[in-house]
Amino acid sequence: MISSFGFLILRLCVGILLIHHGYEKLNDIENFANAFVKPLHLPFPITLSYVAAFSEIVGSWMLITGLGVRIGALAIFGTMTIAIYHAIMTSGFNIYLLELLGLYWGGALCLILTGGGKFSIDHLIYRNNKDLYNNILQVVTP
Repeated sequence: MISSFGFLILRLCVGILLIHHGYEKLNDIENFANAFVKPLHLPFPITLSYVAAFSEIVGSWMLITGLGVRIGALAIFGTMTIAIYHAIMTSGFNIYLLELLGLYWGGALCLILTGGGKFSIDHLIYRNNKDLYNNILQVVTP
């Protein structure tokens, strides 16, 4: 029970603290694309900027609500991985840039591996459909 409370706190901290970054990107998407996506020479910088913003917004809401925690955490993990790559490529191993990104990255990875805990909508869905999930696992795993 106490570990599920810890996962709840982790979900809320990552989700609540990260969500505003996604909304800030949407406020000036072209500036974000020019400052962060174009220096990496990635194609379609505006489109990828929207992908980054929505992965942070939707992923954060998924963590906050506890619905689709692993999927939301995966979206955040992917965005933070690219953000860490960008920070290293543009500024080297600058701990002041990497520490916050690393905390979001690690929190997302933890939630991918463990799920949202007992205080999540995912757990309620699993608890009510346990037999369905077990049947699917028997089919998928040899």
